[in-house]
Amino acid sequence: MTAELVRGQNHPLSRTQVEIRVSAGTPVLALASACDDAGRLAGPESVAHPGARNLPGLEVPGAVAGEHRFAVDLDAVAPSVHRLGVVLVLPPGGPVRFGAAPASYVAVAEPEGAELAGYTVTGLESETAVVALELYRRQGAWKVRAVGQGYADGLGALLTDAGLGAPAALALAAAVVGAAARDGATREPAPTVSLPTAPLRPGAVPGAPLGRPEPQDAASAVPAPVAPEQPEPVPVSGVPYPGTPGAAPGDCGDGPPTLSAPTLSYVHPRRRRSTTEPPEPAPQPAAPAQPGRPPVPVAGDAAGWSMDERLYNQVWGMFEDLARSVAAYRSACDFAESRMDRELDEALSDPRHRLGGSGNAARDEARARHDELVDQAKAVLDRDLAQLIAESEVVEPALPAPYARWANPVWHGHGVPEEAPMALRLGDLHLPERPDLRIPMLVRLPLERGLWIDNGRTGSEAAMTMDTDRLRRAAMDMAVAHAVRLLAVHPGDRFSVHVIDAAGAGAASLAPLVAAGALAGPPAAGAAGVTRTLAELTRRVDLVQMAVRAGAPEELPPDVDTADQLLIVHDFPHGFDDRAVTRLRYLADEGPAVGVHLLMVADRDEASAYGPLLDPLWRSLMRLSPVPDNHLADPWVGHAWTFEPDLPPQGSRVLEQTLDRIAATRRNARP
Repeated sequence: MTAELVRGQNHPLSRTQVEIRVSAGTPVLALASACDDAGRLAGPESVAHPGARNLPGLEVPGAVAGEHRFAVDLDAVAPSVHRLGVVLVLPPGGPVRFGAAPASYVAVAEPEGAELAGYTVTGLESETAVVALELYRRQGAWKVRAVGQGYADGLGALLTDAGLGAPAALALAAAVVGAAARDGATREPAPTVSLPTAPLRPGAVPGAPLGRPEPQDAASAVPAPVAPEQPEPVPVSGVPYPGTPGAAPGDCGDGPPTLSAPTLSYVHPRRRRSTTEPPEPAPQPAAPAQPGRPPVPVAGDAAGWSMDERLYNQVWGMFEDLARSVAAYRSACDFAESRMDRELDEALSDPRHRLGGSGNAARDEARARHDELVDQAKAVLDRDLAQLIAESEVVEPALPAPYARWANPVWHGHGVPEEAPMALRLGDLHLPERPDLRIPMLVRLPLERGLWIDNGRTGSEAAMTMDTDRLRRAAMDMAVAHAVRLLAVHPGDRFSVHVIDAAGAGAASLAPLVAAGALAGPPAAGAAGVTRTLAELTRRVDLVQMAVRAGAPEELPPDVDTADQLLIVHDFPHGFDDRAVTRLRYLADEGPAVGVHLLMVADRDEASAYGPLLDPLWRSLMRLSPVPDNHLADPWVGHAWTFEPDLPPQGSRVLEQTLDRIAATRRNARP
């Protein structure tokens, strides 16, 4: 089945021989860019276009058309290339902006086979060039990401944004668009195509941060194109021709047009809405460190288009630094231990060492070497931890509400946003070497898998020491806190919460949500309520899937809520029959792709009667614990991270105040 992506969403690729398919409602140019891990071009030769169609592993089409297909061999891509972008450009002679043309659809497919993932490029207005899709490496594997980043100032601004100098970017853009102008007289008209529907929910920014990238070498060596001679100047972007209506003062027909400085189009969810607004300023660089002292940390000291994205990347950098430092320390300790054991074995295996006290001296020397190496490793670890603690003390207060703890003052002034965030905080992570160094656990939005809050006493040692009723109440309080956070960080009409509480045991925890009217309906009780709620959400998933596949979003019934949905299920499997269990599994598998997300509050042991039938359900969910628990495994370095939930401080009314603001916003939005 084709994965229908939303902006910012990624999808793994199961093969390295793929085909890019473009279906546009108007003739376009299809280009490809080969960037390093930071998204930067090595030079003009890193762009494949009609004048220089080849890059290692791909060859782009050479003409303007409404539909394009070209093969990509990811195994042949240069090792220094980490991102392959699919770029669409409007040529002269057609629509002057993407907002005046039908939405383009770009897909990654098996060669001459089924589509693997597709993306409808929506939300564009004045843009004339757009990065539609991106194929990128992640830990040795390739993935596809829906980007949808447009540029109102055209291809020149896009290339400048990717790291080319302004003269080189404008020269290359002029060459590409000039070739398109010459081709315009012979190009075929755009075919009428049935486009898949626009995704129904906003996505997150591109760029999953898995490290702090370093500059890479050039991707390939393709001769740089030379700007062709033109009888008339060809606009590089949306700037009108000289002498035409809308031309800027001073753009006359006596000479070449005046090209303004490239500006970016911040239509992307992580960027500004207007092209006249500048990007958010980068953080002020830290003062140069004194010799022998570490640099002073600065909040937002990472790559990104907005402060939120920079902080997200910085948090992930802190996580990786902590994992790497602790892994090095543990490795050094293990080596010191194994070396001491080997030296002691050698000393004791020689009977002569028992005479004259030489054996004792050998043992003392082995232990001294062991202690020296461990002390050296500990000194390095302490240095790294001190730097990370200093960085955490700067970053934590600067986090926006979606990333912040409930105790952060940012929640007292948080208003309803205009768009969904790129990530959400679920709690904190720490390691036993320094438990007080907490790294925020952030997950990307929209959620790609459901959440499971384990309220069973057998899940961890900490849970076994708690009273059963207290543990269950803590788990439900945690679920309510997550629901309030999700409601608060989404636009008022873009997120709905449903609750199944068949026995009514979660009424006390759900009281704030019910009192504020923040739920889509009263909590479903009894077997009838379970059946009704699951049937409604299953119907929504089915209808949206059919609309996406048929490309007919206007055919959705008016009673279908297109907002993202969160279903909280408490005390599963109470009130569930076999049909309800099947529907729940269906929602867990198919729901996230169309905006229906699951949050289970359950004890797996209570569902043991179903046997292995429910194993796929539990595996599909991210398990969280209402008490500190080291159940999160890190396959990268083998750490067992301790997860600690983030709950409002005792006696705080931050949840109630946040719900009051949500309720007020929804009341004001009603006609």
